[in-house]
Amino acid sequence: MAAQSFPAPRAAPVPLAGRAAVRDRVNGADTLAGRWLGGVFYPASDGQPMADNSSQAEAMVTATRDLQTRFRTAFVTTDILVYYRPGVVEARVAPDVLVAFGVGGHHRSSYIVWDEGKPPDWVLEVASPSTVEKDLDEKRAIYEALQVPEYWLFDPRGGTLLGGPPPLQGLRLRHGKYEPIEPRLEGNLWLFRSESLRLDIRGEGKLLRFRDAASGEDLRHQEEEAAERLEEAAARRAAEQRAEHAEQRAERAAAERQAAQRRMAALEARVRELEGRPP
Repeated sequence: MAAQSFPAPRAAPVPLAGRAAVRDRVNGADTLAGRWLGGVFYPASDGQPMADNSSQAEAMVTATRDLQTRFRTAFVTTDILVYYRPGVVEARVAPDVLVAFGVGGHHRSSYIVWDEGKPPDWVLEVASPSTVEKDLDEKRAIYEALQVPEYWLFDPRGGTLLGGPPPLQGLRLRHGKYEPIEPRLEGNLWLFRSESLRLDIRGEGKLLRFRDAASGEDLRHQEEEAAERLEEAAARRAAEQRAEHAEQRAERAAAERQAAQRRMAALEARVRELEGRPP
């Protein structure tokens, strides 16, 4: 990593280390505040907001949840600091969504490339008016220098920030340099293939939609799965109520038949009594 060329990092203040931080330095703990590594404290936050607007936040969070559901043993997260130069706290970048395979899915306060042993496999930036220039220029250069296999950009506004439709752009390393991923048309859908994820990706309104490349099945959003589970539960309750009502009707009918039989038996006994016949 040291031989690669990175854009000059922007300076940022490092939080003061109090007693807890000193203790964490001794123990090498990875806490909510950050992590000590090699005698350097790497903060968990750069003090910047996760998103500029609700559309950007929804796109980030939904994509993260979809990929976490898909890749349960991978490290999938949103808005985490990636440190890429040992000892230089300012040398960091915060992808909107990150996927890394083979490093374990355990909690991290940050992603420290030389400690993990590899860069992320897939990163996504969701464009906003305040970040799009950095996404297209500075972050692209950093991810390319890190040799992140795929870098994706998505514009929930329909692509206007990225120079027009489509709202989704993908870049893949080829001979160490990023090249655009060309979409293909299936029916009326423009799909982009992610080799890193083995998924097809498309923009669908203000969200990304992932599709299993092998089966052609769309991955459902968590909200859709939750709604489906609610519908299934409601259908089961309705079926159980219908069965219960049918059972109650059958019980009432059986009770009515028994009552009718008792009345008939009583009537026959009364007739025999009147006619002087033995019961």
